[in-house]
Order: sequence, then C-alpha cells, then structure tokens
Amino acid sequence: MPFSQWMHHVLYAPGLGYYAAGSVKLAEATVASQPRESQSDANDSNSNSNPRGAISGDFVTAPQLTPLFGYTLARQVLEVLQQADSTDILEFGAGSGALAHSVLSALDSLGVTANYFILEVSADLKLRQQQLLAPWGKRVVWLDQTPSQFTGCILANEVLDAMPVELFTWSEHEDQVLQRGVVSDGEGFQYQDRPAPKALEQAVRARMPYLTGYRSEINLQAEAWVRDLATWLTKGAALLIDYGFPRHEFFHPQRQRGTLMCHIQHRAHDDAFLAPGLQDITAHVDFTAIADTAFTAGLEVLGYTSQSRFLLNSGLPDLLNKLDQTDVKALAQTHGAVQKLLSEAEMGELFKVMALSRGLDQTLSGFSRGDRSAQL
Repeated sequence: MPFSQWMHHVLYAPGLGYYAAGSVKLAEATVASQPRESQSDANDSNSNSNPRGAISGDFVTAPQLTPLFGYTLARQVLEVLQQADSTDILEFGAGSGALAHSVLSALDSLGVTANYFILEVSADLKLRQQQLLAPWGKRVVWLDQTPSQFTGCILANEVLDAMPVELFTWSEHEDQVLQRGVVSDGEGFQYQDRPAPKALEQAVRARMPYLTGYRSEINLQAEAWVRDLATWLTKGAALLIDYGFPRHEFFHPQRQRGTLMCHIQHRAHDDAFLAPGLQDITAHVDFTAIADTAFTAGLEVLGYTSQSRFLLNSGLPDLLNKLDQTDVKALAQTHGAVQKLLSEAEMGELFKVMALSRGLDQTLSGFSRGDRSAQL
C-alpha cells in the first residue's frame, strides 16, 4: 500500500495506532514559573508536573517546556480576536491541553473571556485534555468535526507534521517519479517502489527538478486541510506552528533522504518500521506548498517567520521580566526552557510560524519584524 496509507494506519487505526492507543506520548514536564499576574493558574496546571524536564513519553512540545509559550502566543491570539470581533478559539490536536490552559489563563489575566474549541483525533489525548481543562467548565468544548463556519482564531501547533505523507523517489536510471509503498515480508515491513500515480508525479515535477535517487515527501493531506479551512473560516486567522522549510530548502539537493522522522522515548531516528504503532512518525512541512494552497483557496498569508522571531515580536521578553526575580531556581528553569524555544540550534529556527487569514487587514505583531513571506 502507499506509505501515506500505511502511515495513517500506524498512527490512527482505532485501538492500535500510535495516537489511538493508550501509550504515553507527551512528556509530563512543564516549568512552573508564570507571570506574576497569573501565578494561581500556574499552580493549578503544574501541581503534578516534573519541573526538571521530560522523563516520560516520547517527546515534549513547546507548550510543555514552559507556560510562557502559551502566554506569549495568547498576545497574538488576542490581536486576531480583536480584528475578527470574536472571542472564539479553535485548536487542532491540543496534545496534553497545556497550550489551551496557558492561552485561556493569559487571556483571562488580560480581561478577555474566550471560548475554546478543540478538535482532537486521539481519544487518549482527549481524555487527558478533559482532565486538565475541567476547571474551565463549559468554556472548553470538544468538537467531532470542523464547524460549517468559524470566526476567530485557529491554532495548530505541531499538527501538519503528523499528517500522513506520500513518499516518492526519483529513479536511478531515468527521469521517472516512483511512489514508495510498504509491503510485508512475512516478518515485518519493507519499502517497495512503483511508478507514481499521475497526480503525485505532477506534484513532484512541479516542485523540484530530476535528481537521480533523490527521495522525499509531499504532504497532500496538509494541503487538503488548508483547502478545507478556506471553506469554513469566515473571518479571522489560523496560526500554524511547525518545523519545516520553504520549498527551496525543503527540496535542497543535499537533503536527498527526505525529512521523515520518528520519535520514541525521546529518541529520534528515521526507521519508520522500528516500532509500528508504538512510535510517532512525522515529516517536516513544505511551507511554500501551504502558502500556495492557501492563496489558491482564497486565504491570505499574513506572515511567516521563525518561532524565535515570532515569540520575541509577541512579547516574550516582557513576560520574562514579569517573573518573580527572587525565585532563583524557578527562574533558571524558565530561562532554560525559553532558551530551547529561541535557540537557533534547537527550536527557535527549525520551527516556523505562519498566519493564514481571511478578512483581516492589519499586520500582526508576531510578524512585525523578520517576516520571511518573500522567501516562500
């Protein structure tokens, strides 16, 4: 079967897939320090956390490193809500619920009572979210499908990278695009190539030149997700946060093995067959493809920049200054987490932020400096 179909099964098959089974996926760790004006919310959310760092699960996401990520993002969310004249937020794939809790807490501290909707495909993670977010009561609602129309702010943190991708390779001896599929050898799985379907071949040829033996991925499902978004986003913006590159970097000749990556117990590797159903499988995002799809579907790209620049533009230094400077230990832990978010050697440069919008006509502060939209 095509790798995209196989990836869908090992990630989402009911009861067996990585996101559908009960294994611990996300580490419990977050950092307890919060801006002074909302310390009570921080205490509520972190009573069972491990402030020394992630020791469980397979990976840790930005909202778990420190609540300051969500508090900073909330400032951008507020701008979108104000421009859209809405108090509604919709998050796709809410993970542990840490981001939702931080964003709601931050908005409350700013005098904004928001409604928070979550669309989650993992029953395991949904239960975890419901436990963490129970104190918010009816202000948090879980949806079974996308709304028919929506006005407000949409959040998708590390969502596109988890969508099943098509694998392709250029043949060794001729200018031919091959689709990489998966077969069973009786004891496990292995790759098998065949001539690519016409739609996949056309997509590949439109994005890169022939390079002998080159293999990579195309995330057609992410592009379909953006087209669907354009059918129900009435007014507002979607903030997409994920690791990836513009196309000229994504299909760089030196990246000849693609970007497919797996995570298990905080180990990253590229063997998709190592532990099917027990490990996460992801691929980096081609942000040029996302932007092109959005534009064709009638959405506007309001901004595209690195996570580091976005967080700095959105006021992370100001929030750091509001922390209790006398709690040296907590302050050191927070600064360590923030360093991971901002460092070019860690998440600061690899992760990008893109805003797709409809009906907004003002620049968002997160992209006020260092906007890279022209590089797409």
